Amino acid sequence: MTRRTWGRGLLKGLAVTWRNLTHRSVTAHYPDVEPKLPPRSRGVIALQEENCTSCMLCARECPSWCITIDSHKEIIPATTEGGRDRSQNVLDRFDIDYSICMYCSICVEVCPFDALHWSPEFAYAEGDLKDLTHDMNRLRTWMDSVPPPQPLDPGAAQGKELDTYRASLPQEDA
Repeated sequence: MTRRTWGRGLLKGLAVTWRNLTHRSVTAHYPDVEPKLPPRSRGVIALQEENCTSCMLCARECPSWCITIDSHKEIIPATTEGGRDRSQNVLDRFDIDYSICMYCSICVEVCPFDALHWSPEFAYAEGDLKDLTHDMNRLRTWMDSVPPPQPLDPGAAQGKELDTYRASLPQEDA
């Protein structure tokens, strides 16, 4: 027959409370101290506009349907005599609604032309829900914070995606 001790649970609870009172807090004071994130953390999706061909794969594969793409076709005249005119898709609108995005990375993985990248920026909170829909101009600004891709092996050269993007930017006079 077991003997019951009255107040045993209360004493255990007080012991846990006392241990927590005597140790320092491990709370990160976010706005004052920036957190140290893993190198390839997901924050916001950045768009490299010149790589986008308006193929709509990202919008079709998105499980939450948060990507909206509009484009039109332009006719490029033939460069040689007797050649055929070509048509090319031109991106008019590329919006991502982060209020319904699941951050699943399917759109980034399915893009065959590396037009979408993960940026580690995470501080883009808004006071109004409508402001969480980022258009292609705002998505383009996140490209500056995209880290270069990791090399395949220690002797491999660095990726060239960001070099192409930085070369397309207008040069500032120093």
